[in-house]
Amino acid sequence: MRYWLFKSEPSTWSWDQQVAKGDAGEEWDGVRNYQARNFMREMKLGDLGFFYHSQKDREIVGIVEVCAEAHQDSTTDDGRWDCVDIKAVEPLKTGVTLADIKADGRFDEMALVKSSRLSVQPVTADEWAMIRKMGGL
Repeated sequence: MRYWLFKSEPSTWSWDQQVAKGDAGEEWDGVRNYQARNFMREMKLGDLGFFYHSQKDREIVGIVEVCAEAHQDSTTDDGRWDCVDIKAVEPLKTGVTLADIKADGRFDEMALVKSSRLSVQPVTADEWAMIRKMGGL
C-alpha cells in the first residue's frame, strides 16, 4: 500500500462534499499536471490519501481511499488526462495545518513542503504515521 495527498480548494470541492459521495466515491478529475497525473497512474485500489483543503484553510482534514484506479478523466476528451476515484474513509479529529507541518523539522523533505503547488503527491509511510498522530488518529 502507498500513501498520497490530494489537494482541493474547499470552495470547489470540500471534505463534506467528498463524504456525501459515500462508498461510490468521486473522480479526482480536472488535474492538468503531468507529474500529478503520473502519480495517479501509480495508485492501486486501497491506497490511502490525506484530503487537504488548500487556499485559505491549508490543512489536512481527512483520509480517503482509492476506489477506482486510473482511467480517462471524464471532464475532457483529451486522452492524456487520467484520474482516479476516491472515497472518504474518516475525518481527522484535529486538522493538521501546513504551518504545523512546516514547523516540525521531521517534514522538511515532505512533498507538501517542497512541492506545495502539486495537487496530487506521494506521502511516505513515516509522514503518514506522524500526521495521523498529529490529527488525533
